[in-house]
Amino acid sequence: MQGISGTQIKEVLHSKNSLEKFNSLENNKKGHILLHLPKSKRTTILSNLSNEELLKILKHLDPDKITDLLQSLSEHRSKKIIDLLSKSLKDKVEFLLKFNPKTAAGMMSLDYIEVQKKNKFSQVSELIKKHEQRTGKIPEILVVENGLLLGEVKIHQLALVKKTENISKHITHISSIHYSSNRDEVITQFRHNPHNKFVVLGDEGEVLGIIYSDDVLRVMHKTSVKHLGDFAGVNEEEEVIDGPLTKVKFRYKWLIVNIFTTFLAAGVISLFEGTIASFTLLAVYMPIVAGMGGNVGTQALAVAVRGIALKELDWSNGRKVIFNEMLAGIINGVITGTLIALLAIFWNQNVLIGVILGISIVVNLLIAGIFGSTIPLIMKSLGKDPATSATIFITTATDVFGFLVFLGLATIFLY
Repeated sequence: MQGISGTQIKEVLHSKNSLEKFNSLENNKKGHILLHLPKSKRTTILSNLSNEELLKILKHLDPDKITDLLQSLSEHRSKKIIDLLSKSLKDKVEFLLKFNPKTAAGMMSLDYIEVQKKNKFSQVSELIKKHEQRTGKIPEILVVENGLLLGEVKIHQLALVKKTENISKHITHISSIHYSSNRDEVITQFRHNPHNKFVVLGDEGEVLGIIYSDDVLRVMHKTSVKHLGDFAGVNEEEEVIDGPLTKVKFRYKWLIVNIFTTFLAAGVISLFEGTIASFTLLAVYMPIVAGMGGNVGTQALAVAVRGIALKELDWSNGRKVIFNEMLAGIINGVITGTLIALLAIFWNQNVLIGVILGISIVVNLLIAGIFGSTIPLIMKSLGKDPATSATIFITTATDVFGFLVFLGLATIFLY
């Protein structure tokens, strides 16, 4: 990261005058700072930089990082900046911009060299030296034959073998991925094969670029932050430094949805006004029924969302997952329901209320397991983010069914 620190990023992010603080930095740090700022703050700073100032920043970045920054500009300004780049840099940036930024090709860099298996280590050393002089980077050494990838030669081999030796005996396997693979597929492959790089291949098996682990980790971080925001009903564009009106703009719609779902639960309670009026003690235990169901539903939701994100859960194995969550809900319900029932019996000296409360807990935890594991799969099937405000719907389900069972049983046996 060219010597930049988290402190410098925070100073630009939280400064009263972010642009002034940003302009006080050295040009070789500004580009990396921009790449680590939230989208809205990055866009604001870029809009206040002249093309000449921006070019001075871009010359310190690799082509793939330049591409990332250009995607934050308008199409008109982006083209103007590209035209002002040096010929070699312009060609690389234009090549990278051809690809969808949400695919493997959109994540790749061009920090590699291609060699033939008949090459000697002295020839490879010369190619590395030229690449380093041109880019300031030590490249990966990819071995190709007839345009197709054979493997790689580890950079440390240069110090271990004779310069006159042929590289063919030192070729090792390197993982690869198709350029059109989406980010989720890249992350999944990285998780299952935790190497520090992947070669990106074209339709004919030709080498297009290379993806390093730090690029994958950066995308994984962005993805996890996005899921975290969705999980709470917070828009992905909302940032921690946004003002109150911006936060309201991103959140109010889900709160409105929550109003209607809350009234649904209130409607169920209103059906049993007579029972509650006759046995006011029931009102004391209603939050326990609702709270236990909501907690278990959220636990099941978290596991399901993680499974979907890691490509471990879909409808092909969904039935088994749902059944397991149902069974877990029943067992947890028996354990916690029995404990709560005993406490209620001891506290109120009323066995029937304790039994009704215990049964309600078991049924509600069963319902929580069903909805917590099913809703994410349904949302995924509808093309929606499986974590988007699902807690609202799960809480509503456990409240409605929990109150229905608890108050229904109380009406039958107590009223």
